[in-house]
Amino acid sequence: MWGYGAVYKKKMEPRYSSTHCRLALNLFHVFVSSYYSPSSSGTPGLKQKLGVELMKHDEMECLIRGLHYLCRHDTDECYYWADPKNTSTHGCQGTKVPVHLMANPYPYIVVNIGSGVSILLVESARSFKRIGGTSVGGGTFLGLCALLTGVESFEEAIALASGGDGSKVDKLVRDIYGGGYERLGLSGDVVASSFGHMPNPERRAEASKEDLARASLVTVTNNIGAIARLSASISGVERVLFVGNYLCGNEMSMQMLAYAMEYWSQGSIKALFLKHEGYFGALGAMLHKLDPDIQQ
Repeated sequence: MWGYGAVYKKKMEPRYSSTHCRLALNLFHVFVSSYYSPSSSGTPGLKQKLGVELMKHDEMECLIRGLHYLCRHDTDECYYWADPKNTSTHGCQGTKVPVHLMANPYPYIVVNIGSGVSILLVESARSFKRIGGTSVGGGTFLGLCALLTGVESFEEAIALASGGDGSKVDKLVRDIYGGGYERLGLSGDVVASSFGHMPNPERRAEASKEDLARASLVTVTNNIGAIARLSASISGVERVLFVGNYLCGNEMSMQMLAYAMEYWSQGSIKALFLKHEGYFGALGAMLHKLDPDIQQ
């Protein structure tokens, strides 16, 4: 354990796409299914074959443990976007600004975005609870893109979305009012209706696969942002940390979330992100194995 400090400081980069990881997980599932007991033919299970033992740990507990450990030992791990732009209609802009999460961390909210979304209120190093969530998450985005564009992987969907224009699919405030609705605090480029242009046959004919993928990304991300902001407001929390594989290589959604949180909270709620997204659950599980009582 003493030598681990040098390991986590190295730049951790995924070597395989999520598609390859899913194939590996499918194979792993076959192994696990025969782990504890021999097959009906009498063939030894995985435990007998390899002499290994699988240990099950709570997913969210491992996530929080790994997150706290890395943020405590790397003060630049956490960051926010300065001057984020509305990437539903603009390209990615803004600057990443480091913030020391663990200097005065609690309470804060974690929005874990995977296939679906879980929202956790973290009150101390070992105390957290689920306060909400939504079934509309990364799986929804990929499912919509698969149906509408024929893509087969998350990477393909993100690449397609990066070249699209969501305003060709979504109906914006300016499409309804001719501009912004100042009395309600709505700028003209705010999405008023996701996929709102699609009932029009001419609009459907003009929308490209890239536009449909971008609109799908905007729809899912805006939904997550709205629920996260509401959860933060109800809980009286000013910092919201967004994590999960949905954000890996997905700066468009990060900036959408950063813009939405700042815009709708009038700057009172800050969206935070992490450099080594995708590793915290595995790190937490490893720490639990090495020492369940290790200082987080």
